[in-house]
Amino acid sequence: MKSLTKTIIIILIILVAWFILRFVIGGPEDDWICVDDEWVKHGMPAQPMPTTGCGDDRIIENFDDCLAAGFPAMESYPRQCRDDQDNHFIEDIGNELEKMDLIRIDSPRPNQQVASPLVIQGQARGYWFFEGDFPIVLVNWDGLIIAEGYATAQTDWMVEDFVPFEAELEFEADTTVSDRGALILQKDNPSGLPENDDALEVPVKF
Repeated sequence: MKSLTKTIIIILIILVAWFILRFVIGGPEDDWICVDDEWVKHGMPAQPMPTTGCGDDRIIENFDDCLAAGFPAMESYPRQCRDDQDNHFIEDIGNELEKMDLIRIDSPRPNQQVASPLVIQGQARGYWFFEGDFPIVLVNWDGLIIAEGYATAQTDWMVEDFVPFEAELEFEADTTVSDRGALILQKDNPSGLPENDDALEVPVKF
């Protein structure tokens, strides 16, 4: 009797372990597979069905398409993705790296999903401000302005060092065509001269 009970317990433990490995943790067999140019669910994939086509219908034109097709992102900054045709795509992070010595944004980060009200925080050189603030705009995928306002210095701005700033924007975004947009932090330019214009552009998702 004891032997039978012990056997049943062992079998139950094996079944539970198999269930956890198969359906909770998953494995390489849990994925979306391209069959006859259509995505077919295999096992219990953790990710939703890819939004790009597959097989001959698959079109990968950028980093997001590459990820959606199921290819992994390389842990670099900006992130990179390589498809099975050895095409190499780099995530669009705007011009953040180019402007690092002038203005830095803490929130939102490039490609972060945002909602209204959008709180914006970061640091900029004192000469990015004029009278303690600088203009910011939020645009949709087509470049249409959906919100605008001013970022305000949180400490003395009449310095050359970095000065913390904050801003808040309320907006409504139509994502029917695309959920993409951009936050543009413009250097205040009281002179109006084009050569004094500058801006940090941060891609965002709505």
